[in-house]
Amino acid sequence: MTELTVSDTNGILRQPWVRPDRTSRGLGWEQLYVSTQSEQPYQASFGGAPSHLVILHRNGPVTVRRGHLGLTSSRTVPPGGLFVHPAGKDLTVELGGDLDTVHAYLSDELLRAAGDGEPVELAEELGSLDPLVEQLLLNLDEVMRHWEPSARTYVDLLGQALAAQLVRRHSVRARVAPPAGSVRAGLTDRQLNAVREMVEDRLSEALPLRELAAATGLSVSQFARQFKARTGMSPHQFLIQRRVDAACLLLRCTDRPIAEVAQRCGFSHQEHLTRALRAHLGTTPGALRRA
Repeated sequence: MTELTVSDTNGILRQPWVRPDRTSRGLGWEQLYVSTQSEQPYQASFGGAPSHLVILHRNGPVTVRRGHLGLTSSRTVPPGGLFVHPAGKDLTVELGGDLDTVHAYLSDELLRAAGDGEPVELAEELGSLDPLVEQLLLNLDEVMRHWEPSARTYVDLLGQALAAQLVRRHSVRARVAPPAGSVRAGLTDRQLNAVREMVEDRLSEALPLRELAAATGLSVSQFARQFKARTGMSPHQFLIQRRVDAACLLLRCTDRPIAEVAQRCGFSHQEHLTRALRAHLGTTPGALRRA
């Protein structure tokens, strides 16, 4: 295969308001093109591209609007927020302020491989948060910053992990509701929403399993089994993931002391938060804040 280049992208990076700091051009990356840059406010429309796009906001917050043949959705995106766009679709976008970004363009072959050979369509997202995707993009940027040929295998692994996470968490298939009349395994929508609301409302508290189960009207054993059937993770894993996500947002968007962030997000102390971030993201609160 030949190297993926800027010619395989939708054209954003060719615009005069984009000032690249570094790109993967000339590094021989076959299924992935990455660029790190500063962008100035603009509004423009772009045609569909053969590659799938995910953009990481490295600072902010900044207001972004997007749509097709018009700007139909708007959001103020915090640092760490993602902009996701599928291959083959046109895009109209408006950036409301100066912004530092990492763009990653993935070939359709890379996403198909992560989707077990089936076609994959990414959802159109604006401002979504995914600490794993964020960390993978920052790692790719770091590889470009200190490039050496021996890192090719590492880049391949990062690209595969990025594609797999995009398929699992950010594809249309991952969001499609079951057909009418079909039976969905596990909790109902109402039960799952009740659990999510309780987790959000009491994120800083100890939240016993029996109270989560009570919100769904199930016994503890039934709840744990049906929750995993619906979400693919245990209630404890879900709670920890939500706390990690909330902590990442506070670390990136505020200057609150790390110990306070830990307490607000339900961790017993700062070291507890540090252990959770190391386990989930391979980083620490201080390193995440500095990034």
